[in-house]
Amino acid sequence: MARDPKYDILFEPIKIGPKVLKNRFYQVPHCNGAGSDRPGSQAEHRAVKAEGGWAAVCTEACAVNPEGDFEPHTLASLYDDDDVINLRHMTDEVHRHDALAGVELWHSGGISPCYESRAVPKGVGQLMTVYTPHCAGHEMDLNDIQSCHRDFENGAKRAVDAGFDIVYSYGSHSVLPFQFLSKWYNKRTDKYGGSFENRARFWREQSERIKKAVGDHCALAIRISVDQLMGPDGLEVLDDGLRFIELLDRDGHVDLWDVNINDQFEWGEDAGPSRFFKANHQAPFVKHVKSVTKAPVLNVGRFTSPDDMVNVINSGQADIIGAARPSIADPFLPKKIDEGRLEDIRECIGCNMCISRWERGVRMVCTQNATAMEEYRRDWHPEKFKKADQPESILVVGAGPAGLECARVLGEQGHEVHLVDAEKEIGGHMRYVSQFPGLGEWWRLITYRQAQIAKLKNIELHLGQRLTAEGVLTYGADKVVLATGARWLDNGFSQVTMGAIPGIDCSTPYFATPEQVMAGKAIGQRVLVLDADGYYTAYSIADKLADEGKQVTAVSVFGQIGSWTNYTLETPFMQRTMRKKGIKQIGGTWIQDVEVSNCVQVRLFDLYRDDPSRTTVPVAGEYPRKMSNEATLMEFDTVVLVTGRVSNDGLYKELAAQKDRWKEEDIKGIYQAGDCYAPRFLADTIFAGHRIAREITSADPQTPLPYKRERMVWGRERT
Repeated sequence: MARDPKYDILFEPIKIGPKVLKNRFYQVPHCNGAGSDRPGSQAEHRAVKAEGGWAAVCTEACAVNPEGDFEPHTLASLYDDDDVINLRHMTDEVHRHDALAGVELWHSGGISPCYESRAVPKGVGQLMTVYTPHCAGHEMDLNDIQSCHRDFENGAKRAVDAGFDIVYSYGSHSVLPFQFLSKWYNKRTDKYGGSFENRARFWREQSERIKKAVGDHCALAIRISVDQLMGPDGLEVLDDGLRFIELLDRDGHVDLWDVNINDQFEWGEDAGPSRFFKANHQAPFVKHVKSVTKAPVLNVGRFTSPDDMVNVINSGQADIIGAARPSIADPFLPKKIDEGRLEDIRECIGCNMCISRWERGVRMVCTQNATAMEEYRRDWHPEKFKKADQPESILVVGAGPAGLECARVLGEQGHEVHLVDAEKEIGGHMRYVSQFPGLGEWWRLITYRQAQIAKLKNIELHLGQRLTAEGVLTYGADKVVLATGARWLDNGFSQVTMGAIPGIDCSTPYFATPEQVMAGKAIGQRVLVLDADGYYTAYSIADKLADEGKQVTAVSVFGQIGSWTNYTLETPFMQRTMRKKGIKQIGGTWIQDVEVSNCVQVRLFDLYRDDPSRTTVPVAGEYPRKMSNEATLMEFDTVVLVTGRVSNDGLYKELAAQKDRWKEEDIKGIYQAGDCYAPRFLADTIFAGHRIAREITSADPQTPLPYKRERMVWGRERT
């Protein structure tokens, strides 16, 4: 199918300095956990996007000297010839698909921890930051500034040698050039501080020297946060933000402006989680930029709809559609628009699980796209599947996220698939998760897979059929994959006490699991939400009940409710929301027991209520520390238990107990995928369904096949 002519504008070439983008789709710099040390993973992850139609594909932040060391977070680097070799592999692969390759040169000033290099980073001042406490940098003197400029020049020259087409002077997310420009950070009194002209001097000099170093080999892009969202204390778009762009536009050496809004410590204002931000939420700030520059402008906004993209261009907001997360969720997004296959777009859900893994110091993952960062090490392609030499009949039990993904991939490989679910609707637990406040876009996980399965004639979907063990054994399938999900525990069992909470009974009106809440169980006015899960559920339940007028208190074993959201960039917005809605939080606390009369009396204890000193002589049957009986008594009408999940593995256990019948019924194997094997993040659940389908013909699909590892081997160290 040909593309709709109304999208033609998205495929117009656009000139950026000495280079030409073949269309208006641009993968902005984003981290993936590969850096320069995993060149295969880096190259293949970027190359598949180039294959998918992106006109430009960029690295993540790329250090020009060891002061850019951000361990345990992995970034790229270009400060020696080995880096050139490794990143040249990326540019070669990107160029094979007629796309431009970009590199984001960076120096983060005083906020780099330098845990690996043990360098002392130099910055605009001796900053102490929330992001990296006790990692203050050294205030640059004039010689340091010139040395830094030379490092960027050398990095730019290496970028040319590595084959890059676009070189960034990176100043977003409060890194070094931005620190000089922002009066929030810049307290200098020399020629690099004080007035706007002085604060702009460092970045202006840096960009000029990079441009001179790359000449006509590369376009120069500047990435800038045009508003720090701090009001007059920081950089504001209608003040120094536009003023700086106008100043450099007059200089005439900037070929592309990549604009966003944020500060380092709340970069969720840029990579906005969908719970709090819809597509194009930055528009009110970034739309002013084109009025002060002749160079092309791009901005991000988690764009997945081509109609939204066209509006961005036609409204004059930007010339180019920038994307990070949407390009991860669907590397072939441009090509699908070009081919008129909009229903095949795998839309980003804005959960920010990709960011959370990088924030934890490991390679990126994607909830929507299980192949993200598996392109090289597992040889997975997001759109291509090896057809089975001998297609088999495979029964998949459970049409939740893991089961749907498993069935889809099996169908793409040519197997005859029977997908059976006990419910009358697909989706598993996503049926209620997507009803949580702000999480409606997460239903895209289901609608995408539903649409793809509907296209595959070799997949049969059977709903409202609860299979027993006998039904599975006599179904007639060659292989069986169980994806029966998990459930929330109804007795308060958690990792804190490794036991149930005395007095809890969810068959009474006083206690409820998340499933019961979402199914409509009556909830009292005074509600306690327990959080031993640490992710989105407890907060979502508290948020929902507060909207219904309940008085909500959240007790968490962690320092805050939903502690994992520190990594998905949701925490600042969650905390503000809870404060506004009157949701009380108590962290580092758990329930000792409960008593029920006309309400629930809850005894809460501090996790560190035991004595700091312990016995020096072990005594059998006694605690090594003196345990306090101190507890706080509180009363509630309902207690909601977000304490832990357990696999729905009863069907598998019944089948495993009859393993001798598998051969009698010509069943080659029965496997578990997703939460029914072990409850995990959605991204891991979908990955599990995808992986077991990809490896269904291996000797043991339950056990993952080995993957390629990029590592140094002893005796072959680099110098």
